[in-house]
Amino acid sequence: MSTIPAPEAHWSIKIPALLFGSLAIIALVGGNKAVVFCLLLALMATGMPISIALGLTVLTFLFTMTNVPIESVALKLFTGIEKFEIMAIPFFILAGNFLTHGGVARRMIDFATSMVGHFHGGLGLAGVLACALFAAVSGSSPATVVAIGSILLPAMIKQGFPRQFGAGVITTAGALGILIPPSIAMVMFSVATNTSVGALFMAGVVPGIMLAFLLGLTTWWRARKFGYPRMPKATAGERWAAFRRSVWGLMLIVVVLGGIYTGIFTPTEAAAIAAVYAFIIAVFVYRDLPLSRVPKVLLDSASMSAMLLYIITNAVLFSFVMTNEGIPQAMADWLLGMGLGPITFLLAVNILLLLAGNVMEPSSIILIMAPILFPVAIKLGIDPIHFGILITVNMEVGMCHPPVGLNLYVASGITKMGITELTIAVWPWLLTMLGFLLVVTYVPAISLWLPRAMGMM
Repeated sequence: MSTIPAPEAHWSIKIPALLFGSLAIIALVGGNKAVVFCLLLALMATGMPISIALGLTVLTFLFTMTNVPIESVALKLFTGIEKFEIMAIPFFILAGNFLTHGGVARRMIDFATSMVGHFHGGLGLAGVLACALFAAVSGSSPATVVAIGSILLPAMIKQGFPRQFGAGVITTAGALGILIPPSIAMVMFSVATNTSVGALFMAGVVPGIMLAFLLGLTTWWRARKFGYPRMPKATAGERWAAFRRSVWGLMLIVVVLGGIYTGIFTPTEAAAIAAVYAFIIAVFVYRDLPLSRVPKVLLDSASMSAMLLYIITNAVLFSFVMTNEGIPQAMADWLLGMGLGPITFLLAVNILLLLAGNVMEPSSIILIMAPILFPVAIKLGIDPIHFGILITVNMEVGMCHPPVGLNLYVASGITKMGITELTIAVWPWLLTMLGFLLVVTYVPAISLWLPRAMGMM
C-alpha cells in the first residue's frame, strides 16, 4: 500500500478562514461564550490535531470560566461515550481493512468491468461501480480509494487513460464510502444527535445510487468527448464467472443491509457480523490474506479506531460545555429571530459546512457542528434524517477538495501526483457533486422515500 501523506492545510488558506470564523462567532454569541470557539480556532490555527485542540479548549474553559464540578465532567464523559452505536465504528473499520487486504476489491473490479467496461471510458465506469460496491461493505471513503484505486489506476494508465482522468474518477467516486451505507460518518451523526442509525442507513441508499450514477455519467461524457478507450463487451459467460468470483464479497452487502432492514440485528451488531464475515472470506475463502498478516490488520484497525474514538471523546466534552453555556439554544434563537426559513437556513448550512471542509476533516465537523445546527433544523421543521444526509453529502464534497480533503491525500499517495494537480483533475466530478448537493438539499423525498416506505419513520 502506498504511503499516505498527512493532510495539512496551507497557512495562506487556513489562517484567514479561521480568523473569519472567530469574528463571526464573536459577533454571534458574544461574551465569554465566544471564548470557547475562539480558543478552539486559535489552537487549530497552530496545526494542532483537532482532538487535542478540543480537549485543551474544554479543560481551559472549565477550569477558568465556569463553576462546573469536575466530577460532573467525568460523569458526562463516561455516559457520553457509552452509547451502543459507537461500537459500530471500530467494527466497520476492521471489516473494511480485512476487505481491503483480502482480495475483495480486485474481484469487485473484475465484476464491474465485465458489466460496464464496453461503454466509453469503460475502466473509469468500472471504477465508479466498484467504488459504489466497495462502499456498501466498508463504510469508509479513504478505504474505498485505497482498495479500488491501488488496483484500478495502474490498469487505467496501462490501457491509455490519462493519469489525471483516473485520479479524478477514483478520488470522487471513493467518497461514496460515507454515503452508501454502512457509513461511519452516519454513525457519528447519530451519536451527536441521537438520530436512528438504521433510518440514516436506509436514507443513504437512494442518494448513494443517484450520486454513483451521476459520477458515472460525468465519466462517460468526458471519455466520449476525448475519445478514451473502451473494452470489448463481455459475454454472458464472462459476466457470470466474474459474478461467481465476487459473490462472497457482494453477499456482505446483503448480510449487513438485509439484516438491518429486516430487523434481525441492529447496525452495531451488523458491524460486528461484517467484521467476522470479512475475516472469514479474506482468510479462509479467498485466501488472499495469510494468517500471519492478520495481527497487522488488527493493529492498523485499532490505531484508526483509537484516533476516531479520541476525537469523539473530546467532542462529547465540547458538546457538554456548549450545552451547559446554552450556546446551541442561543444560536438557534438568533437564527430564528432573523426570520430565516428552511430554504435560507439549508443554504447557509451548506455554505458553512463547505467552508468548514477547508480547515477540518469530516468526523470533527460532524461532531462539532451537528449539535449546534441540529436544534435549529428541528425548530424549522426540517426532518432529522434528511438533515443527516445533507451533512453527509457535504462531508463527501469536503473530502475531495483542498486543503484538507482526505481523499486527495490518499489518492496522492497512490498516484504520486501533487495536491494541486489532483485538485485540477477532480473538478469535473466535484462540480457534479456540488450540483447533486443542491438537489438533495431541496428535494427531501430523495432521502426520505425509502425509510418511509420501509416503515422506519
